[in-house]
Amino acid sequence: MKSNTFPLTVAAMVITACCALVGCASAGSNDKFLEDPITWTSSGVLIKPQSDENHKHVSIKDPTVLRYDGKWHIYATAYSTSARTWTMVYLNFKDWKDAGSAEQIPVDVNPALRGYHCAPHLFYFTPHKKWYFVFQSQQPQYCTSEDITDPTTWTAPKNFFKENPENMPRLPIDYHIICDDTHAYLFFTGDDGNFYRSRTKIEDFPNGFSDVEIAIKGERSYLFEGSMTYKIKGTDTYLTIVEGMSPARHYNAWISKDLNGEWTRVPGFSSFETPFAGINNVTFEEGADAWTRDISHGELLRDNYDETPTIDPDNLQFLYQGRDPSSDGMRYELLPYYLGLLTQDTSE
Repeated sequence: MKSNTFPLTVAAMVITACCALVGCASAGSNDKFLEDPITWTSSGVLIKPQSDENHKHVSIKDPTVLRYDGKWHIYATAYSTSARTWTMVYLNFKDWKDAGSAEQIPVDVNPALRGYHCAPHLFYFTPHKKWYFVFQSQQPQYCTSEDITDPTTWTAPKNFFKENPENMPRLPIDYHIICDDTHAYLFFTGDDGNFYRSRTKIEDFPNGFSDVEIAIKGERSYLFEGSMTYKIKGTDTYLTIVEGMSPARHYNAWISKDLNGEWTRVPGFSSFETPFAGINNVTFEEGADAWTRDISHGELLRDNYDETPTIDPDNLQFLYQGRDPSSDGMRYELLPYYLGLLTQDTSE
């Protein structure tokens, strides 16, 4: 893994570049989390997989989450040992204290969503006045609905690409959408240390996506999977967080003024030792065991629910997947991933 130690002059240049992007001390509190170290407090396990006579689920992971109509809505991946494939579930609840008891509805109650589908991303696309449900099948697919609370209402999945673009990586994974004023962007990782981008005009969405290009080139140790991109509330800056894989799963951060432009790796939020979110800046709330060493695939809680996912840096929380370290060595699909919630520590 790359060291987070920079020669002084290089570090100064990188920090200056980041300050130019976000405004640093001259900006409001919305940017201070990019200047100062972040620490988080984690809940205990909030959500475990549920099974029934037709679904034997051993994990719940890769959550997408938003607040709408007075409730939290979550779609997530589940591994079914009965179906021997990755599938998805849906749940909603008013308060986080109720998350563990919320009913998990298997998405395959919808015949169109049976079989291998996982790693969802959910948002409301304002121009169409419809919800979009994006996921990995392995290619990027989407469904639409006017009612996110009923999985049976999702339309049959459609591909974003008629055929794989020439520059598609061997294993594209973990797709998400974010829009600016003119374009919709499809971002994802490739299981190869790179972060990829394709885009289409807002008026053409969900069709017309361009050839795929590398937006960020890196290494799997610090740029692997579980990516998500946000607008930072009150600024003209975008934040991308991506999961690194070693020595344990953790999140690192990049920023940009332009979704179609260059991304700058943020010093202090760019390695296992000093992550955006990882075991090295997470403590567990009083009474909660340190139940995971991995801070893995999840989403920051958004300040909105539309096609411009936005975060409020004054109120950061992160729904993530973790697992008992004693499960090391198990087959990947059987790893007992559960969901927990990080809350930024704002105490002085």
